[in-house]
Amino acid sequence: MPQEHGPAAGGWRPSRGDAQREQQPEREAGDLMPAIVLVGAQWGDEGKGKATDALGARADYVVKFNGGNNAGHTVVVGSEKYALHLLPSGILTPGVTPVIGNGVVVDLSVLFEELEGLTARGVDCSRLLVSANAHVIAPYHRTIDKVTERFLGKRRIGTTGRGIGPTYADKINRVGIRIQDLFDEGILRQKLEGALDQKNHLLVKVYNRRAITVDEVAEELLAYAERLRPMVRDTALELTSALDRGEMVLFEAGQATLLDIDHGTYPFVTSSSAVSAGACTGSGVPPNRIDRIIAVVKAYTTRVGEGPFPTELLDADGEKLRADGGEYGTTTGRPRRCGWYDAPIARYAARINGVTDFVLTKLDTLTGWERIPVCVAYDVDGVRHDEMPMTQTDFHHAKPVYEFLDGWTEDITGARSFDELPKAAQRYVERLEEISGARISAVGVGPDREQTVVRHDLLGG
Repeated sequence: MPQEHGPAAGGWRPSRGDAQREQQPEREAGDLMPAIVLVGAQWGDEGKGKATDALGARADYVVKFNGGNNAGHTVVVGSEKYALHLLPSGILTPGVTPVIGNGVVVDLSVLFEELEGLTARGVDCSRLLVSANAHVIAPYHRTIDKVTERFLGKRRIGTTGRGIGPTYADKINRVGIRIQDLFDEGILRQKLEGALDQKNHLLVKVYNRRAITVDEVAEELLAYAERLRPMVRDTALELTSALDRGEMVLFEAGQATLLDIDHGTYPFVTSSSAVSAGACTGSGVPPNRIDRIIAVVKAYTTRVGEGPFPTELLDADGEKLRADGGEYGTTTGRPRRCGWYDAPIARYAARINGVTDFVLTKLDTLTGWERIPVCVAYDVDGVRHDEMPMTQTDFHHAKPVYEFLDGWTEDITGARSFDELPKAAQRYVERLEEISGARISAVGVGPDREQTVVRHDLLGG
């Protein structure tokens, strides 16, 4: 899915090349630059990759703090499209230091495959840093993920099968493998023995799969050690030091608020902290260093996988949204479930994350609709809920209460100021802002980075 990108205005300024970065005014000694967290406000795929890439124009560091290669960002740069899965979007911005934080789980084969692919396309990846405390996805994690989903049948969660959940489970169970363990073969083998002793019983006796040996796993992981070593840092120290120097740090969430392990639509969630608070635990930067929290929200709603979705459209309207929006997963290629904008979800995301600004993406996808429904509340067994229901049972039974707004037919992809949008499109944005819990500071009107309408400076102006 092409994610929206933004123009050279206010706090949404593209950056491509050191020359552009050098045109920025030099900071005075002691000037403080912000630490900004960027999160998804729905079930993912909102356009965070584009937003991160555009904000990266002002950033010195871009940090991925949760998740793994189970999600993806598509970033469009001119005629070039980049699909990123594990790497932070900041990898595409010259002069930015991209960081994989301790809260991420790392599939080393994917990491180096992505690095090699970008390098072959002329992208400089030499600045990438990886936390020594990040956990490693081992081959047995991927195996367990896939066989468990098949075993669950109708009760499946809808995972990507990439080993994310089992890796986080091992982390919590204190039998995980960390990046730093690859540099001590004795420790690595000792930890693998402990992990596999239990997992082989599960694989052989429950799932009827073959046992996995310590040697085969150690051999695969150790093959990456020397290539990985120059990238590994105490990234928590690195980031705090950068903030002390007055440099700007942008924290990029994987997944989204409604997929957060604690605050999402459990159990149909991811296995990590995808909300703004996760930026602190997933990076080692304390909460009192965070200045702004930006949430990306799509002008309609999509989700991938199982779970409740009150505004889902299972008809021709849903097919039209999917086709017009190109709603297919960056990582999996799976068709996304599509529905109308859900204001209670947006308000929930604003509250849980402490959102200071929304970035509204893919407004252009709605061009051509005569009337556009917007969910303003839920009906649960005859009772109106203006906020997210407390229980999962009630959310499963929630029916959307719609308000209908006038649509527009004009092409909006060339708009660069709010006044250039049709009056009906302006009213749609204004109404969403009124009912979503935070100001809408930028509006995406097309897939290219220039196709963004800026309403407020995302850095606080």
